[in-house]
Amino acid sequence: MWLADPTAFAARWGLSRRQAARHQATAEHLRPKSDGGRDVAANIAAACSYCNHHRHPRGRATPALSPAKYRAHVQRRRARKGWHGFWPLVDVAGGGTPPRPSSVVQL
Repeated sequence: MWLADPTAFAARWGLSRRQAARHQATAEHLRPKSDGGRDVAANIAAACSYCNHHRHPRGRATPALSPAKYRAHVQRRRARKGWHGFWPLVDVAGGGTPPRPSSVVQL
């Protein structure tokens, strides 16, 4: 995720600015404010913009997935090497390396 410099993040990972925008750091309410969640540390986690918006569907009748269910969903997607809808998630902290720019699907 990036907080202040999408251009550097995009260059580092071989992404377009549009793709990098999905990785902007946001404050995720684990229990949505619309469901009574509060602005307290125990209810807020860092999440990329993509995850935040996909867990909390706006204008839909279906409620947001619980944190546990969303975590299981993310882990299933990671196991298939597909996350964010366009780019395999690479576990750099676990020793992985980012994909070469030629392997990135441009939108």
